[in-house]
Amino acid sequence: MKIVVAVKQVPDSAAKVSVENGEVSWGDAPLVINPWDEFAVEAALLLTEEHGGDVVAVSLGDEDSKEALKHALAMGCSEAILISDPSLQNADTQAVAHALAAAIQKVGDVDMAVFGKQAIDGDNAVTPVQVARVLGWPALTLTSKISELDADAKTLKVERSIEEGRQIVEGKLPAVMSVVKDFGEPRYPSFMGIRKASKAEIPVWSAADLGADVPAAVVSWPEMSNPQAREVSNEIIEGGSPEEIAATLADKIIEEGVV
Repeated sequence: MKIVVAVKQVPDSAAKVSVENGEVSWGDAPLVINPWDEFAVEAALLLTEEHGGDVVAVSLGDEDSKEALKHALAMGCSEAILISDPSLQNADTQAVAHALAAAIQKVGDVDMAVFGKQAIDGDNAVTPVQVARVLGWPALTLTSKISELDADAKTLKVERSIEEGRQIVEGKLPAVMSVVKDFGEPRYPSFMGIRKASKAEIPVWSAADLGADVPAAVVSWPEMSNPQAREVSNEIIEGGSPEEIAATLADKIIEEGVV
């Protein structure tokens, strides 16, 4: 099998976010691989370990995005490709989906494209289905387990983790799949993997290299602002008995208009 796994470079989840002059600032927080994408890399590696094949990591971004790709290489991916072009600097999810779909087609003979559930910076969670739409492939989202996969018949059955419980879905390969953390804990990059990744030459593909028309962004963020600050105060209700405390609490709730 040949699997493409999409990864993204994002600020550390512990970063303190602020808005300065209409621009989002992450302070001095380091950039890391999107945590959800680590589960996608793990899923792709497990599939190739069981069925054979290679995993190609792909990322869209600037030069810093190579760090996310090197992390994927250190985990065990066989190749990595960076998509970088000035025209994609302010790309929305639709433009990103077209670029990623074109990269998947350029890689060629891909059986599956694997994504994390979402990126922690944008939290849109729509890129996997948009890529599937562009490619014309089935989308198996929120996958927590692959129940069956027949590489020869090009079929697979997965379990989706949804709010109502678990859902069994069948599909044909090639397909796009997004995974959730229930799929399995991501492996730690090995020492040898880190050394190999540090020396890897990562090719950079421009929009022209993709050989496809990437649409201009139709969604933009003209202005950013911090949420309005709220003053919060706490009050400890005391009383001689639980009944007295409950009655006082009920009176205050009614007084504040909560009920």
